[in-house]
Amino acid sequence: MAKVLCVLYDDPVDGYPKTYPRDGLPHLDGYPGGQTLPTPQAVDFTPGQLLGSVSGELGLRKFLEAQGHTLVVTSDKDGDDSEFDRELADAEIVISQPFWPAYLTAERIARAPKLKLAVTAGIGSDHVDLDAAIAHGVTVAEVTYCNSISVAEHVVMMILSQVRNYLPSHQVVLDGGWNIADCVARSYDVEGMHIGTVAAGRIGTAVLRRLAPFDVHLHYTDRHRLPAEVERELNLTFHESAADMMPHCDVVTINAPLHPETEGLFGDELIASMKRGAYLINTARAKIADRDAVVRALESGQLAGYAGDVWYPQPAPADHPWRTMPYQGMTPHISGSSLSAQARYAAGTREILEDYFGGSPIRDEYLIVDGGKLAGTGAHSYSTR
Repeated sequence: MAKVLCVLYDDPVDGYPKTYPRDGLPHLDGYPGGQTLPTPQAVDFTPGQLLGSVSGELGLRKFLEAQGHTLVVTSDKDGDDSEFDRELADAEIVISQPFWPAYLTAERIARAPKLKLAVTAGIGSDHVDLDAAIAHGVTVAEVTYCNSISVAEHVVMMILSQVRNYLPSHQVVLDGGWNIADCVARSYDVEGMHIGTVAAGRIGTAVLRRLAPFDVHLHYTDRHRLPAEVERELNLTFHESAADMMPHCDVVTINAPLHPETEGLFGDELIASMKRGAYLINTARAKIADRDAVVRALESGQLAGYAGDVWYPQPAPADHPWRTMPYQGMTPHISGSSLSAQARYAAGTREILEDYFGGSPIRDEYLIVDGGKLAGTGAHSYSTR
């Protein structure tokens, strides 16, 4: 029987919810493009409830224990004496979320001789050392597409909130004021702006589709060019590289995976090539942007705003400069963990486990590493060192 080690974020400060604002979730027929939603044999949770925190357990305990497996759930993941490290030594499966990542470094993988499967309950497996997973024969899987639309919606929200200066204006109301001139002195219309995405995969393309009705000019760069019919439909301008695209855009949104080609991409040089007063939105991975270069650009006015949902490390320390830099709209990596998304990634995690324990192939689109090499979505999205 297997030991399953699941790392989830902490429960709400005031305790696990007893009620929720809404009853249930809207019905979805599938994902855009035809991929089916997760198809586990059953689920032991109520969609729309909090599943991604410790007490939610991704709805897995009944399923796993009925088969004789052991489930250990913790939020304690950092440091050599963390519960994660203590339990990892004999774990066969590790489940983690991008929002509260259990960093499966090469050293940790080497100390886990029984480890066979690392599952990301969500999308984005860069918290796993993929080279080490390949070397040790560990399969890496994630629930592809489960929260792509959730993130895309968050991106559009952040673009609008930055360009329209929403957050400072809301703060004026909270503070009892009515300072209209202060609010609108940094407020613009999105209409007519040039907006570009770095990467146009599932999230990037969903962002473009949601922005098209705003009568903006859309740009993208990706190592895999979109079909010509999609470019015509959305009136997209393709650029060979991020460097080529930057001078044209008023808003840039990062929707790329973190790998050697994207790490540190947005440093002083690339940011300097952007229009003065451009906005940068990053819901991808924090290390794609140089932490201090972003701060410098906001303080100098090169960037008019930065909104991000991703940090390094996660959780971010209290003194992280992105908490206090000017003209920012940071959130604590929540874009892909809405209650709607949680129902999908919990179901997808169970589907992966059902296949693994049943000896059936894991869906190709869920695979990142398998058989000692990049596989499935991983072969499309990632590169190794």
